[in-house]
Amino acid sequence: MQYDALIIGGGACGLMCAVQAGLLGKKTLLIERNAQVGAKILISGGGRCNYTNLGTTSANFISDDLSLLDTVFKQWTVGDTLDFFESNGIFGEEKTLGQLFPKTNKAKDIVAVFTKLLYQSKQDIWLNSLVKSIVKENDFFSVEVETAKGIQALQAKKVVLASGGLPIQKLGASDFALRVAKQFGHSIVQTAPALVPLTITGKHADWYASLSGNSVFARVYNKQISFEENILFTHWGLSGPSILQISSYWRAGEEITIDLLPKFKLEDIIKQERNQGGKRMISQILNDYFTKKMVDALGQFLPISVKVASLSKADAKLIVETIHAFKVKPAGDKGYEKAEVMRGGVSTREMNATSLESLKMPGLYFGGEAVDVTGWLGGYNFQWAWASATAIARDI
Repeated sequence: MQYDALIIGGGACGLMCAVQAGLLGKKTLLIERNAQVGAKILISGGGRCNYTNLGTTSANFISDDLSLLDTVFKQWTVGDTLDFFESNGIFGEEKTLGQLFPKTNKAKDIVAVFTKLLYQSKQDIWLNSLVKSIVKENDFFSVEVETAKGIQALQAKKVVLASGGLPIQKLGASDFALRVAKQFGHSIVQTAPALVPLTITGKHADWYASLSGNSVFARVYNKQISFEENILFTHWGLSGPSILQISSYWRAGEEITIDLLPKFKLEDIIKQERNQGGKRMISQILNDYFTKKMVDALGQFLPISVKVASLSKADAKLIVETIHAFKVKPAGDKGYEKAEVMRGGVSTREMNATSLESLKMPGLYFGGEAVDVTGWLGGYNFQWAWASATAIARDI
């Protein structure tokens, strides 16, 4: 069989690439190491799949060079994503902050769209198949694939690396795309877990553990950026949307700051309480905004049993600063097994901005998570997957 391209990886990018190529009348072979395609799609968003974000711009991504993104997103917009899925029976429902989920709340419905279109456009799929090596011989890439029938040798003029990154090893995550990129002379921007919970160790570990299960709407920030969503205390540290977001901008040894009451000014609340006689204790005021467990925990280092009328200026300042600028120095993160995505990857500087073809090895393409493009939490990484896949499909 003569293929226009071999597509390695049956995740979001690989599936969209094969489908878009098929819709353009091209013939591809999609090679997937798992027993089914779309394994990561199926578990995303708690099995609901936040498949795009209505507010997607290049500003919602991290990369050493973001200039390529605008070119790719002009070729495949959020509107194109909506049209694509709606034409295939998937209608979106916005949950929060532009996050779009299928109205059915079933990630399997997203995967079903791709399997249907792959069948209709007669694209070939090899499951339980692991690519072992890729070499360039004259005008062709020779690809060795380990299958149930043994090692199969394939040839194609074009190869698409859509094999993802390092998160969630049990789903077959690997550094294969990075290794192949290095093999063909590409630079790799340092990789790390991203959108990942942060761990706390040392003398404060028990304090965080005591709050396990408590969720607080907060603003989490550092010198680079700020996010305003929930944080979740856990028995090993901090999680929740705000923490996952800031983790992509956090580096070991750095501090993050949390405003535990971003919608209010505690200083004004205390002042108003003073004007009314100051009979209530600080704990009673905090109980208006936090759970009892949270207030009791804060009482370990704040004078919460003091009445406002008796509160010194120094203690008032301590309380305000603690609530609005709670300092945290994480020990680390929960690693790739708990990370939503990988930060870093194949450098965008060494790809054609329109087609994502390698500038170092013609016929080789990189898309999705393997590329040094990392989106925020909230559907942005899926939008990148669909857009990068389509850019590639139009060129192969």
